[in-house]
Amino acid sequence: MSQVHATPSSSTLSSSTLSSSTLSSTLTNRREFVRRTAMIFAVATGMGAVPSTVLGLDSKLGSDSQKKLSPGRLRLSLSAYSLRSLLTKPSDGMDLFQLVDYCHAHDVAGVELTSYYFPKEVTTEYLAELKYHCHRRGVTISGGAIANDFCQRDQAKIERDIDHAIRWIDHYSFLGAPVIRIFAGTQPSDDSWDATIQRCTTACNKLGLYAQSKGMLLGLENHGGVTAKAEGLLQILGGIQSKSIGVNFDSGNFRSTSDPYLELEQIAPYAVNAQLKVEMFPNGKREEADIARILSILRTANYSGWVALEYEAEEPPLTAIPKWLEAIKKLIG
Repeated sequence: MSQVHATPSSSTLSSSTLSSSTLSSTLTNRREFVRRTAMIFAVATGMGAVPSTVLGLDSKLGSDSQKKLSPGRLRLSLSAYSLRSLLTKPSDGMDLFQLVDYCHAHDVAGVELTSYYFPKEVTTEYLAELKYHCHRRGVTISGGAIANDFCQRDQAKIERDIDHAIRWIDHYSFLGAPVIRIFAGTQPSDDSWDATIQRCTTACNKLGLYAQSKGMLLGLENHGGVTAKAEGLLQILGGIQSKSIGVNFDSGNFRSTSDPYLELEQIAPYAVNAQLKVEMFPNGKREEADIARILSILRTANYSGWVALEYEAEEPPLTAIPKWLEAIKKLIG
């Protein structure tokens, strides 16, 4: 059976297809980089939020965040990753169709279909049946998630990750998902910070052009590495010109700061998707998350969209997830 949408040839999204003016506009010069970094570090020392104009976000996602209507509308979804222990079992576990049934049974309006749990060969027929199944169950596909590293020094590997992302943009576009979670990556030990950020920004811009052609949004997640703190994530966003890229707000991933809630406040205005974890890790120490406070941060930013429970705590998921879903429903209202 045939694959969904052939991946464009490497020439389709090669650097040569982007004009020199576009490329130069995506990468900040050193003076501007230093200025932005200084402002961002002001946040880290308690001087307040970074104005969108400082980061150059006012012309795209910054202006979009200003246009968000109040109040924000939050809708509950469940991430496939929450049930990873079952979705990775070959026989006595769960597949994505059963995950959709699980969402229906627990009155959850959305499902986030993580790419890790699709069949090795993703066919048009499989995607069509999964899409029909979601429709029949009254469960909306809230988004998708892939793995990638745009910070590595091997450009050939970055291009392979871009090609991988393109395939999944095609798959999720077929399914009707509005947004895909992507990662930035990790700074190589023998490379400078600004060179790493530059590579990541360039890759995001190239991928963003393709996503925009499909009407898809990409959510860059605060997922360790160069996005372990809000400052790194905002630096990358400051160099991205594509209107299709925003933030995938992950409530539990700021683990190297004493106040992860403050970090979340800084990225919330640029969120295009949100994932909700039930634990927080200030200075790396585990504690139960203040779910009401996290949802308040999203509301204050006038975020409208899906909030996907991404359960990662120790209690068995089939025991814990129903309780958390009910608690979150009450808070969302």
